[in-house]
Amino acid sequence: MAELFQFELVSPERQLLSEQVAEVVVPGTEGEFGVLKNHSPFMSTIKPGILKVRTDAGSWDEYFVRGGFADIAPGGLTVLAEQAIPVSEISEDQLAQAIKNAEEDVADAKDDDTKQKAEMTLSQLKDVAEALKAA
Repeated sequence: MAELFQFELVSPERQLLSEQVAEVVVPGTEGEFGVLKNHSPFMSTIKPGILKVRTDAGSWDEYFVRGGFADIAPGGLTVLAEQAIPVSEISEDQLAQAIKNAEEDVADAKDDDTKQKAEMTLSQLKDVAEALKAA
């Protein structure tokens, strides 16, 4: 039986997870890394990708994360993500429609500021689509 540690997954909208887990695989900007109980303390920024959490029961839960950082401390792991969505809540149809809407927003933008925001949203949605294809 795996040793468990405290894991917190937090985004600006909500706390997605706060529980004892066996393992977490984080998409760090320097590459993916796994965290088990008693991992040495360090911090890493995270890139858009799939964060995987192995529960006490041995099953894996997956979350799309974008931006933010992971903080490994003696008390456990905290991931503060700019965006975090359970993969199970993202449908391909929703995503395709959101990308199409964002492309139209870019085309319809009347000023630079609006266009920049629309392009940022579009780029983030494409990151989600790529991460899901890779998963």
